[in-house]
Amino acid sequence: MSSVSATIQEVFNEPSCAKNQNKSEAEKKKGCTKQLQPGGAAGGCAFDGAKIALQPLTDVAHLVHGPIACEGNSWDNRGAKSSGSQIWRTGFTTDINETDVVFGGEKRLFKSIKEIIEKYNPPAVFVYQTCVPAMIGDDIDAVCKAAKEKFGTPVIPVNSPGFVGPKNLGNKLAGEAILQHVIGTEEPEYTTPYDLNIIGEYNLSGELWQVKPLLDELGIRIMACISGDGRYKDVASSHRAKAAMMVCSKAMINVARKMEERYDIPFFEGSFYGIQDSSDSLREIARMLIERGADPELMDRTEALIEREEANAWKAIAKYKTRFKDKKVLLITGGVKSWSVVAALQEAGLELVGTSVKKSTREDKERIKELMGQDAHMIDDMTPREMYKMLKDAKADIMLSGGRSQFIALKAAMPWLDINQERHHAYMGYVGMVKLVEEIDKALYNPIWEQVRKPAPWDNPANNWQNRAIAEMEAEAAALAADPVAAEKARRAKKICNCKSVDLGTIEDAIAAHGLTTVEGVKTHTNASGGCGACAGRIEEIFEARGLVPAEEPELDPVAAEAKRRAKKVCNCMSVDVGTIEDAIHAGAGNLAEVKAQTKATGGCGGCAERIEEMLDAAAPATLVAAE
Repeated sequence: MSSVSATIQEVFNEPSCAKNQNKSEAEKKKGCTKQLQPGGAAGGCAFDGAKIALQPLTDVAHLVHGPIACEGNSWDNRGAKSSGSQIWRTGFTTDINETDVVFGGEKRLFKSIKEIIEKYNPPAVFVYQTCVPAMIGDDIDAVCKAAKEKFGTPVIPVNSPGFVGPKNLGNKLAGEAILQHVIGTEEPEYTTPYDLNIIGEYNLSGELWQVKPLLDELGIRIMACISGDGRYKDVASSHRAKAAMMVCSKAMINVARKMEERYDIPFFEGSFYGIQDSSDSLREIARMLIERGADPELMDRTEALIEREEANAWKAIAKYKTRFKDKKVLLITGGVKSWSVVAALQEAGLELVGTSVKKSTREDKERIKELMGQDAHMIDDMTPREMYKMLKDAKADIMLSGGRSQFIALKAAMPWLDINQERHHAYMGYVGMVKLVEEIDKALYNPIWEQVRKPAPWDNPANNWQNRAIAEMEAEAAALAADPVAAEKARRAKKICNCKSVDLGTIEDAIAAHGLTTVEGVKTHTNASGGCGACAGRIEEIFEARGLVPAEEPELDPVAAEAKRRAKKVCNCMSVDVGTIEDAIHAGAGNLAEVKAQTKATGGCGGCAERIEEMLDAAAPATLVAAE
């Protein structure tokens, strides 16, 4: 049984990740070894990411092992829909308390699993590990195994305590859980040459149902959707599909790639946002299924369906083209939506004045440039004040974003449309594209905006809070423009690494003073990217802005590399390195207590215990061979 840290390292070494593909062989061997730290998970924790990824499995009971607040904060926080069972919307939690922290929560967890199975009889129970039980050492793997043997129902451990990293990591840990415990554990009643898996689609607002009728018409069966409107048995037997589509998201790329390796299921990354993207995805699905044994006439039927649906969609949105003339959109979202929605908006005749790339990968940014041109306005981290001024200056007529940004648009008395996970409308496929255009038109031409923009009878337009706010921003901008020294100081004060509070000036000074050419070098001298690691891309952009190409770390000779490996600290509290612990193990230390006695490791906070146990496990086979 692999530990959480070993699973995390395996996830970081994902071969299908575009960032890893661009590394040298030496870099690939090292993997993504950045140290994740508690508190560096801004934007959602690993538990939140795992729950988001798996909760849309609708007939499964999702049990959160932890304090009640963890379940309360994650319950029903996405607009996923179900066509059947509703048990997934029931919040189950062990609600551990102070007594459990002292004596352990494993018995409470076992009793909770027993109660769920007896009352609801689900096909499976998913158990989510959270921070508190992980820190006190509750072994949910052992409890889940015992419960499965006792009750005969699959009980799946999802090891993703929040402190191990951000939400995106939690998505991948959820994928690892179903790869290890679910996929391939059952056989389908029958198979066809038209069986397809859809991976990374969560059926937000019922979006899957906008595409499924098209696939049904073509005779293509969705064997499993992982995980929107999914069923446990379908996912368990999804290893018999003929092809897979990963829906414009790297969140579950490890699932797609490992299913290709283990079960020979080829996959591609596609999108159903926009008319052209929907057509391209349907063609690719048909092509892959034909290669896997489907009748070649499938492509003819696909082209006929595309021709009909495209004609209907273009006809439906044609009347909006003139209404959208010269209308500008500000897209504040990030991630894959920073580019996947762009194509749909351009097809509607709208002009994009900018798209945020705060959570976007380098590959996402390249796609934006393909769609919007090399001079695309990509917003890395726009402050609320900057966003407000952009709207008030009429540089955008409407803002599309998540719910957290809506109040900025409302304060600016500008139209706003929710396109994030909490939205109430589905925008996927051809009919989804038409719906998106309709909703944008409603927002733009809603008569309420004419009313809210009128000053109140008692208000002095020259001295209201909106005009005062804009005046302050303009005054600040004018002062900086008139004072180059202050402008340079403000530029250098811009935060690059929020986790460690490192600004641009500190990084630039370190690069100049030490001749740095790698992100790791910047981290060593400034601690930037020492938290969640999200600023690594911004540091690379600093190198590029200075005319430097971020260099790969030189590959050390074998002797120096081994010395560096042995010098790496395992126990920071007692300053014990890898070499000292390995020497103790080779000298006969066979368990954690003996290692501690010989090296003093784990004599502080005890946080290194898991790492030392891994080293003991790794050394165990060699010890047995020597004994024989």
